[in-house]
Amino acid sequence: MKVSYDSRTDTLRFVLRPDTPVEQSDEARQGIIIDYDELGNIVSLEILDASTRVTEADRVDFQHG
Repeated sequence: MKVSYDSRTDTLRFVLRPDTPVEQSDEARQGIIIDYDELGNIVSLEILDASTRVTEADRVDFQHG
């Protein structure tokens, strides 16, 4: 999984399947975009205006286990 934040566009993106082509995108809620592959599996999730929706959009803590 890859997580990135673009401060220029204020977009937080989670890529769950980096080598999978996006077949369809859906705006699940205003500013929340979900990309799907041809089988309907989630490929990525994008949060627009991230700094207003997420605490510390430019910081990620990873926890395993």
